[in-house]
Amino acid sequence: MVEIEVTGTTVTVHVRGAHQLLALRDQVTFPLSSVTGVGPALIDERPPWVRAPGTFFPGVIAAGTFRGKGRKEFWDTRFDGNGLSIELTGHDLTRLVVDVADPDAALRTLAHSRAA
Repeated sequence: MVEIEVTGTTVTVHVRGAHQLLALRDQVTFPLSSVTGVGPALIDERPPWVRAPGTFFPGVIAAGTFRGKGRKEFWDTRFDGNGLSIELTGHDLTRLVVDVADPDAALRTLAHSRAA
């Protein structure tokens, strides 16, 4: 589970609890201007093939950095329907797929911050 914090023009995704160990990361920070799209993550979606570093058990959890053809993504999801997909451009990462406590509230926060 993660918490998303928007401060001015910066978005910080804080990885909480044991997921820090599984994802081998405690936070991801990127400019709000890098966000090109935000939406719910599909339950049957899977990360790119190469895991470096992180944890992946199919259908159970994906946590960490994953690379694919022209993509570098950060995932922290248990595939339970609380996932949020954040598309990025002009940043080291191309996408984040993370679980949040309230996906609708996180969507509203990011959408409102992008519009402001």
